[in-house]
Amino acid sequence: MDVINPETGKRGGVIHGSAPCLNSQWGIDYFEKLTTFFKKTGFDLLEHDGSYPGQFCASTSHVAHDGLEDSQWKAWKRITDYYKWSNEKGISLNIPDWYYLSGSTKNGIGYREVNWSLPRERQLVLGRQNIYDGTWDRLPSMSWTFVPLVQYHGGGAAATIEPLNDHLDAYTAHMIQNYGTGVQACYRGPRLYDTEKTKQAVIDVVTWYKKYRDILNSPIVHLRRADGRDIDGMMHVNPALKEKGFVMYFNPTDQTIKKTVNLPLYYTGLKDKARITEQEGISKTYTLSRDYSVDIEIEIPASGNTWLTIE
Repeated sequence: MDVINPETGKRGGVIHGSAPCLNSQWGIDYFEKLTTFFKKTGFDLLEHDGSYPGQFCASTSHVAHDGLEDSQWKAWKRITDYYKWSNEKGISLNIPDWYYLSGSTKNGIGYREVNWSLPRERQLVLGRQNIYDGTWDRLPSMSWTFVPLVQYHGGGAAATIEPLNDHLDAYTAHMIQNYGTGVQACYRGPRLYDTEKTKQAVIDVVTWYKKYRDILNSPIVHLRRADGRDIDGMMHVNPALKEKGFVMYFNPTDQTIKKTVNLPLYYTGLKDKARITEQEGISKTYTLSRDYSVDIEIEIPASGNTWLTIE
């Protein structure tokens, strides 16, 4: 049932080594089993890893394709027909490939897996770089990023967050920058909390996210890409909401940073004035410049963050 290498006439040595052909009887049975499972269980999400497109198959004995020439197209057709059916049934599809136009809900934000073996503080900067780079052509909720709670590929203790309570600052920072930019993550590990303190931290961040969920799932205006040397930030905008803007700023350095930043508010839909609140503090009204921007002073503690709502 495996794909056949057109150069050797045997299995193996193709794009992904050895892989089953989606148009073998195995492939036909596989999708029938998936369809039956979702019909009977009512499950509403499928995380489908391994759906990599582009696989050729030179077999002339598989039941649903003739040979090499039609193998790639028919494999694409079979899997995308299933994804379209899933989309029609309201099944969320978490797929690590570009199937958005065929029913997919999410794709990877764009990262190298081995980079999650870097030390924890570098992973935070890397994560924001991935989010910044991966949200130019899609809404933030259309992607996922990654948080290695346990070792992933390598890096040892310096790269892992477990035990979570011992590295609660890094764990919380990951959650805040992911939820705060509207990009969910694959939290790779056996548990989301290990102590009551850790559990409360998870509850606090998720509660904060749910409060601002609509604006946090809105498009992103890119303010400054993370480089580990100065503050970096992103801003959500949505003229249709009460919170027309939501800004996240991060300080990756070991020093408090206080500075004036310029916020481009054109895409918030505001024309004359903006009421800006830092975290849950006191609101201040600003008059927009002719280019629809405002200058605002912020102060962020070392290795910390802050957020602003704009109405």
